[in-house]
Amino acid sequence: MTSLVKPNRPRFTDVEGLAAMVGGGDVFGVGGHHFARLPIALLRAIARLGVRDLRYVCWAGGLPLELLLEANAVAEIDLCFSSLDIFGLPPRFRAAAETNAVPVRDWTALAMIQALRAAQQNLPSMPFQLPQGSDMLARVPGAIAAPDPVDGITTGVIPALRLDTFVVHAQRADQSGNVQIIGPRALDFAMAGAARQVLVTVEEIVPVGALRHDGRQSILTRNQVSAIALAPGGAYPASCLPFYVTDYQALAAAAAKEIPLADSLSVPSEGVPERVQDAAKVRAETVLAMPGLVHGEKKASIDQIIAARIAAELDNDSFASAGAVSPLANVAYRLAKATHAPDMIIATMSCGHLDIAPSPMILSLIESLDCGTAVAHAGGDDTYSTYYQAGAVTHEIVGAAQVDRRGRVNTIALRKRDGSLIRLPGQGGMADVANMHRDYLLYVPRHSPQSLVDTVEIASSARGLLTEAQREPMGYRTGAALVFTDLCIFRLDRESRQLVIVETMPGVTRQQVQDATGFALTFDADCREVPLPSNETLDILRNRIDPLGLRRLEFVSARERGALIAEILAADRLMVERCIAVQRSHTATG
Repeated sequence: MTSLVKPNRPRFTDVEGLAAMVGGGDVFGVGGHHFARLPIALLRAIARLGVRDLRYVCWAGGLPLELLLEANAVAEIDLCFSSLDIFGLPPRFRAAAETNAVPVRDWTALAMIQALRAAQQNLPSMPFQLPQGSDMLARVPGAIAAPDPVDGITTGVIPALRLDTFVVHAQRADQSGNVQIIGPRALDFAMAGAARQVLVTVEEIVPVGALRHDGRQSILTRNQVSAIALAPGGAYPASCLPFYVTDYQALAAAAAKEIPLADSLSVPSEGVPERVQDAAKVRAETVLAMPGLVHGEKKASIDQIIAARIAAELDNDSFASAGAVSPLANVAYRLAKATHAPDMIIATMSCGHLDIAPSPMILSLIESLDCGTAVAHAGGDDTYSTYYQAGAVTHEIVGAAQVDRRGRVNTIALRKRDGSLIRLPGQGGMADVANMHRDYLLYVPRHSPQSLVDTVEIASSARGLLTEAQREPMGYRTGAALVFTDLCIFRLDRESRQLVIVETMPGVTRQQVQDATGFALTFDADCREVPLPSNETLDILRNRIDPLGLRRLEFVSARERGALIAEILAADRLMVERCIAVQRSHTATG
């Protein structure tokens, strides 16, 4: 077993010096989350060095994996999910997975967390709750089901997952090598503990003692860190609060694939753009105090109807978690909290931001507004044990590519008629939380015979524990199990374990729903039409909660998505400029 004990004080070097410490064939972990604190500068340096045969291990693939795949640096991939957020599926990951050019192993989030914790704690393995109802146990490398040695209940067991190298970007380090992380920690601490060496880039290096004065931070102590490099803008074009927000304009250009990622993701010669630095200074109270926009729409659109109907499922006792790439869920949660459920808890970035305010969904400001209004920040590993596994979360509304008559979901891969695969983003943590949350709520934005099928090809997640008798012994509450589509709402019946239609969307006939479904439908005896949102609800939704209309991204085809993203980015830039101007005026009169 390779020792994970690190020196008491890391060495300081430059980004190239860190990159030179990465070896070919390393089991390689990447820190950060979505478009936040990604170690882009260090990954670019690793790519330039020509490192090969890395085993990429991370909850998410996304931008870091795309950069390494472009450099032919990756030989194997272990992950739970891979997406470029609003920009869709990562093309290099899809190509590698669909052609099997690079083997991909799909993990559940909990299995990966427990495997990292086993390595962190010098244990050979760790137990974990089985993803009941899904096919994921057989897909997770090394995972088995075995009787618990104490009470004999069958549980999952996963071997330790040890990393050779873990790379992460953070806000600051002090001169003795302690590293400060502000905001959600993702799996950074578990991965650092499981790694032989931890390589960190930071925005600033500050005197010893300076880190004591910051609030709501996490610290990787210097004995956990191997080496540190000063790299201002080292996460750009991803974010690193409070220094700069995500530059979606730059990411859109990178997603266009006109020039290599290694070049398009570099910091401009003049430094991180002033506009994304200024945006990071906009305070949540400034935005919340600004008057809403007035769109002047009249008729409710289907995306607005579904958002309002999902919001109606929430009340003051709800604890709603927003995971990866879910604009519709975010909008529904914030709408509920801004209208009829002010005391509900919303946790965003997979519980990284806990108990946020229902601030507007301004794309470039979402992270900073949530970060600023959250009561606390957490990591993805400890939120599992504190909230998910404890059954404390009532709702996490999740999008699904394919759902079958038994409510099972496929978000991993679809097979075309010619036998080839269409790779999907993966299940993230859905296989775990589908059973842990009180309410099991899915949405399928575009109802079709391809999305509502008789039997999914891969059951990436499912409500395996459905009845009260099955759930209570596991410590889970029993609630609703619903699937929302643009045509109807299904309930997963506890007796038949089949989907039953309980509501249809306004103006939609039963025959329309049947024609768009790949299995014979059952309608509830009390099936009714979904009510239209009130004018007041629509006004809050359109003008206060989702002024850019981010929810629309869930409902358009891939062909329409590019034009809609361009429209949203243009509107986002205007909104951010408006917020920056107001913030400056407040500061000037302060």
